[in-house]
Amino acid sequence: MTDAHPASHPAPSSYVLAAPRHPHYVRVLSIAGSDSGGGAGIQADLKTFSALGCYGMTAITAITAQNTQGVRAIHGIPAAMLGAQIDAVMQDIGVDAVKIGMLSTPDAVRVVADSIRRYGVTQVVLDPVMVATSGDRLIAEETAQALVQALFPLASLITPNLDEAGWLIQQTLSTTEAMQAAAQQLQAMGAANVLVKGGHLPGNEVVDVLLLQDGSTRQLASPRIATHNGHGTGCTLSSAIAAYLAQGVALPEAVQAGRNYILGAIAAGAHVYTGQGQGPLNHGFAPCVQRVCA
Repeated sequence: MTDAHPASHPAPSSYVLAAPRHPHYVRVLSIAGSDSGGGAGIQADLKTFSALGCYGMTAITAITAQNTQGVRAIHGIPAAMLGAQIDAVMQDIGVDAVKIGMLSTPDAVRVVADSIRRYGVTQVVLDPVMVATSGDRLIAEETAQALVQALFPLASLITPNLDEAGWLIQQTLSTTEAMQAAAQQLQAMGAANVLVKGGHLPGNEVVDVLLLQDGSTRQLASPRIATHNGHGTGCTLSSAIAAYLAQGVALPEAVQAGRNYILGAIAAGAHVYTGQGQGPLNHGFAPCVQRVCA
């Protein structure tokens, strides 16, 4: 197999989004990093798409050497190669929805934003991966600023966790009221719909706050599931929502359905041991038949 040379491809202005003319699968593209341990990132996204009856595709932003105990090394994919992956999928197969995960450089952010605009993708779930479970920042300030400026206005939904939302608005969030206020601030920064995930708050109940474009707010609550397996929950939730949006489900219902899926995946894998650290969810606990559209 010979190496691909993105620079030799047709000019961006000549790209055309593939339009299916025959029966086709519901198509979802994940633009995210690879997790060699299989619990998060691209791997979790593909498992989720398949479990929910969708055809999954990928544009890898980074390769990581990691397992259930942590990340050992990260190798970023050049922005030109990232763009080439997206173009290859868009021009041939097409997409019904896109999920965006970790983007580590401003150049990567700009490539993704340009692709979303050029191909006219309307269903975009952005999981702004910025802060690790440990609380460590994963991206530089300039990348976070590029993410807000370039991708917030293009996203159907953004899904920050408590730490990410707090970092973006420079506040510590410790109550559901603060989460709701944060969602409003993030919406003022350009996001149409905002889901602030409250899993990091203490208590026996997990409450997520969904702020819709029309200004209405919903609190989505569920009992906390005791488990040592929480790796990849954010990736999985955003991917599940994207899968439901790709199937034509309205956004509020897609968020609720995605949340139901992840709760089932957590519960089904709660007592399984994979590796020696924080293990993955059971993504395949209730697989759906792959959907075919006329």
